[in-house]
Amino acid sequence: MFKKNLNILFLCNLALIIFACADEPQNKKDNQESQFQHTNKLFKETSPYLLEHAHNPVNWQAWSSEAFEEAKSKNQLVVISIGYSSCHWCHVMEEETFENEEVAKLMNENFVSIKVDREERPDIDEVYMTAINLIKGNGGWPLNVIALPNGKPIYTGTYHTSKEWKEVLSKISKSYGEDPKRAQEYANMIAEGIKESNFISFEEDYQKLEKNILENYVNKWALNWDVQLGGDKVQQKFMLPSTYSFLMDYGLLQVDKKALKHVQNSLLKMSNGGVYDHVGGGFFRYSTDEKWAIPHYEKMLYDNAQLLGLYSKAYRAFKDEEYKEVVQGIANFLKTTMKSQSGGFYAAIDADSDGDEGAYYTWTKEEINSVLGSEYEDFSKYFTIYSENSQEDKNVIFKSVPDSVFLQRNSMTSEDLVHKKQIWKGKLLHKRNDREHPAIDDKIIISWNALLISGFVEAYKAFGEEEYLNMAQSTFKFIESKGFHDGNLIHSYKKGGRRINGFLDDYAYFISALNDLYSVTHDTKYLNISKELVTKVNKNFSSDTSVQYQYSENDELISPILKIDDGVLPSPNSIMAENLFFLGHIYYNEDWLNKSEEMVESIQIAVKENPSAYAKWNHLYLKHSFNFLEIAIIGKEANEVYKSFTKDYYPNSLTVASVEESEIPLFEERYISGETYIYVCENRSCKRPVTTVEAAKNLINDIR
Repeated sequence: MFKKNLNILFLCNLALIIFACADEPQNKKDNQESQFQHTNKLFKETSPYLLEHAHNPVNWQAWSSEAFEEAKSKNQLVVISIGYSSCHWCHVMEEETFENEEVAKLMNENFVSIKVDREERPDIDEVYMTAINLIKGNGGWPLNVIALPNGKPIYTGTYHTSKEWKEVLSKISKSYGEDPKRAQEYANMIAEGIKESNFISFEEDYQKLEKNILENYVNKWALNWDVQLGGDKVQQKFMLPSTYSFLMDYGLLQVDKKALKHVQNSLLKMSNGGVYDHVGGGFFRYSTDEKWAIPHYEKMLYDNAQLLGLYSKAYRAFKDEEYKEVVQGIANFLKTTMKSQSGGFYAAIDADSDGDEGAYYTWTKEEINSVLGSEYEDFSKYFTIYSENSQEDKNVIFKSVPDSVFLQRNSMTSEDLVHKKQIWKGKLLHKRNDREHPAIDDKIIISWNALLISGFVEAYKAFGEEEYLNMAQSTFKFIESKGFHDGNLIHSYKKGGRRINGFLDDYAYFISALNDLYSVTHDTKYLNISKELVTKVNKNFSSDTSVQYQYSENDELISPILKIDDGVLPSPNSIMAENLFFLGHIYYNEDWLNKSEEMVESIQIAVKENPSAYAKWNHLYLKHSFNFLEIAIIGKEANEVYKSFTKDYYPNSLTVASVEESEIPLFEERYISGETYIYVCENRSCKRPVTTVEAAKNLINDIR
């Protein structure tokens, strides 16, 4: 209703027409500033995105209370321009609009201009993205907002040419000067809408969690599945790891062949498509077409971290060797390209190089032929060389068919194919390395590194390779040493950079990573840190009006934020609810279990409307409403038994192990010296302990 009323007012208010809208990098050093014609306050920042704008003629400054005080003292409106380093259209608007002297003159004379790196300040981005979604129904980046000196928005838009932006600035400045009261009324309404959209009351009539309701959600969702090409029936496709992780578990528990087929088909189409980098490994951000053929070429740590875990988990469930190859490709890409000397992993790689999107990754057919020589014929049978434009000078490489089909059609052994792929990729990678590499955003974001820990843990479970566990543990050590300040998590790390307090996703993802590390190492130090951080979250992020947690512990913005939807990243609230569920089962803590259940119940009205937007919540719904198993392995051979047991995948269960007597409730009174037992339990009621993995599997099958 709020949105409807807002749109009516928005359309009718012709006097406010201006509020409707059309739609390790080479950082510059302080001692180089004199060579630039313009330098603004951003030159002291460390964010690559902010530094990119440090020499615009616009008098940009970073987000601060001082900037808003300046606007108040001058009675000027505030431009808040939000983007990130690897955003293609952010680069375009900077060059086309913010480097324009006329634009800069207009902004400098009439506005206080603030630049925000959305990856450095996701809370600010979330507030103003909520605003543009309320006003226009959707948004994107760059996100350009014009606000009152108190931060309340009166205009939101995305990319603008210099001509469009000058028109917007002029009209808004004129209208605000003529009737500031009307602008304030409009801004107050938008701000109130932002608050309403982030309100989930304790008094909601919660819907109890039942199996049949979740089945209804999946059946509704399935109507939009693209059964031929994978993913949903949309023009642009994102990988959405939370979606396939949930559907995999749901399909296995329900023996839902349609869901399992959709998962396997989607994973195959994604990893075969151009959205996966078949030369250097790792996934691009999304596909610009329904066939997963033409990617948007930026690479994000959070995508690859989650997909590393998803394909590892899928390997445990389906034993498809092509999943293993994908995992190896992602891990190698991360290790060689994204890992910093300090031990953490960088945030992203730009889509552009040489001023052209995808230039680093695309090929001409002649170039490939020249590089591969006699190998070109076999290469072109295995890979499709697909032109992304009519000139055919930019070609994307993707797999034509699965390996099994290719081997059937060609007189070649699997060993021969592995050898040939190594030759093809090696030659092409060597050639590609001669090109200008896209810039790397060298912020190290704590939440994304935590996701990577969980991804490496899944890979270790699937393949048993110590390197994966070592990478998980070394990333933990980085966060332990660089990711805390005064005992609290920070959001991102860069030497000399700002120490911004951690947000809910930093805590939630890291707690989840600690739980995962405990599961595979059986080292209780991870569990102890996890519990301490849960206490901090309950103290600093609890909401007075909702069972959900607030995104930020401070209140400097115009509205608190409750992030509940699952997209390319799972909601930090869904992850916190899962953390409470996991720890509640480990420690038999009813308060944590009840809190987790209340969090799931409280959002069911939203989930019912759009189940696909809440995949992680649905995953947790599955754990609460279907039988959930606690599997405890205890005794002298517990480590070896655990590694053998977890090579296969058992949905809706947690598996922990201990080689010694433990005070953790799940292990109490179950240790027998000299023996190793596997306990399969449900609702704290355990079957008779068994001594072999096979016997434990039989118990699980009996229960299920």
